[in-house]
Amino acid sequence: MEPHEFAVTVFYEDTDMGGIVYHANYLKFIERARSAWVRTLGVDQNAMREAGIVFVVRRIEADYLGAARLDDELLVRTETQSVTAARLVMRQEVLRAGEVLFRAEVTAVCATLAGQPVRLPAEIRQKVH
Repeated sequence: MEPHEFAVTVFYEDTDMGGIVYHANYLKFIERARSAWVRTLGVDQNAMREAGIVFVVRRIEADYLGAARLDDELLVRTETQSVTAARLVMRQEVLRAGEVLFRAEVTAVCATLAGQPVRLPAEIRQKVH
């Protein structure tokens, strides 16, 4: 599967007093990219929730490699690393003009609305593989 790419523009609200992107905002950028990626795969997260299942981030391992600044045009690249019956592991990178500024390995699982773990639905495993 080809990596999914999602464009992000850095706004003033994304920056700290030093004029660089506040570290926690990279997590927002990669979350938006994952949501867009899932949508392009044809996975309806609203329908999933109505069926009582949601995606939950179980683990994120992140590396901050460079600083993005106000008005930077960024690209978030998302690709599947592995899929099992219980989890989906993705690699996500935030790039500026080809330079990797942030890299994360994200592990997502599915859970019921009550928070109980469930298997990833087979149709989702097939789409993200």
